[in-house]
Amino acid sequence: MSNTDWDTKLVIGSKARAAPKVARSESDVNAARRTGGIVATDKKTTAGSNKAHAGTDHQRIAKLDRENEVAPPPKVSPSVGRAIMDARAAVTPPLSQKDLAQKINEKPSVIADYESGRAVPNAQILGKMERILKVKLRGADIGKKLDPPAKK
Repeated sequence: MSNTDWDTKLVIGSKARAAPKVARSESDVNAARRTGGIVATDKKTTAGSNKAHAGTDHQRIAKLDRENEVAPPPKVSPSVGRAIMDARAAVTPPLSQKDLAQKINEKPSVIADYESGRAVPNAQILGKMERILKVKLRGADIGKKLDPPAKK
């Protein structure tokens, strides 16, 4: 313990390098260049401009995007919705949307969407409904009774 010098000062966690300085004038930037300092310049794109009209470029680009946008997926035709409603009523005992949804393992909102024409057609869901309701819901003759499969 005799070699400990109590007069020296040890500072832990001090910053060994100076923090970068932001130069606001061109003369400060030139002085830093002369001394050999690292200089990076960034130009502000909206500095001093009217903020009210800053977004007009974005609006123009968004308009171009909307012109090239892909068409939304097709919805179920109203005839399919009408066929589902009629077939639910024709089955004995009549099925509610909730009952049909339980039989095909879907949510009642899916049946409501199909009947109102808001749903995007899904072949699996339509196939399940065709089997339960025994009515054709895909193809040309929508609403026609399905023939029972021939027994061998």
